[in-house]
Amino acid sequence: MPRTAAPAAAPAPAPAAPPPADPDKVVLTIGNEKITEAQFEDMISAIPAQYQAYARGAGKRAFAEQIVQVKVLSQEAEKRKIDQEPKVRDEVTFQRQNLLAQAMFLALQQSATVDDAAVEKYYNEHKSDYEVLKARHILIRVKGAPMQAIAGKPELTDEEALAKAQAIRKRLVGGEDFATVAKAESDDAGSGAQGGDLGEFRKGMMVPPFEQAAFAAKVNEITEPVKSPFGYHLIQVESHVTKSLAEVRPEIEKKIRPEIARTEVANLRKGATVQMDDGFFGPAPGAAPGIGGVPRPGAPGSIVPGPATK
Repeated sequence: MPRTAAPAAAPAPAPAAPPPADPDKVVLTIGNEKITEAQFEDMISAIPAQYQAYARGAGKRAFAEQIVQVKVLSQEAEKRKIDQEPKVRDEVTFQRQNLLAQAMFLALQQSATVDDAAVEKYYNEHKSDYEVLKARHILIRVKGAPMQAIAGKPELTDEEALAKAQAIRKRLVGGEDFATVAKAESDDAGSGAQGGDLGEFRKGMMVPPFEQAAFAAKVNEITEPVKSPFGYHLIQVESHVTKSLAEVRPEIEKKIRPEIARTEVANLRKGATVQMDDGFFGPAPGAAPGIGGVPRPGAPGSIVPGPATK
């Protein structure tokens, strides 16, 4: 229960790659337009990642119906020559350029050369980010904590919870098995059933008081009761290691590549011939957002949404 609502250092695992799609099997026909299984998969890949699993599973038909609606309307628009209206034509052109800009930014990331010196520098400057703990805990909940109480257990005041945590710590220091006591006493039902096991975690994944105490604790010692919004915790760190540069290199490269791409965008901007009417746009600011005065895709001030990583 000590985890934060949105773990800052625990990115969700990437969804499993879908099976290869058949490039020849036609799965949808709208008028004279045929869409193959592979093309349908490409359309799913273009929508936000959080909706892709649904579109490949229970929502597959619903997603196909949305495509049908888009195609039917766009085909009718072409019949009525709406696509030739100046305003619509300009919007279509801009949307095409916007999509190409995102694709180009992604291509710059994928082709970026990350040298060893840059990776090592980043690792040395952020080494604490790669500290990993494996720990157990016992939680004694206080009345009013932002978690559901275990049925049948009494609500404890702060003083009562602290006293109980101190009494349990004496038992643990006296030799009782941590896992056995956690199963019987912990008010964190999830980890308690696992003997208090929290698995591995990094900084930013737990509420601050818990994190500070855990990372400061010696391996195998039982901490004094640690107060958090949930109650009082007794923590036993089982291992405390810093992942090696070799282990985290892929992760670091993934972090560095967008910065390299943004630098390349800045270079492209500097090399472009651009004239702006200061009377219309206003004078150039002293420092624009982003690298080299170029707003980052997806950042405030940027027209281009941040490209999705693959």
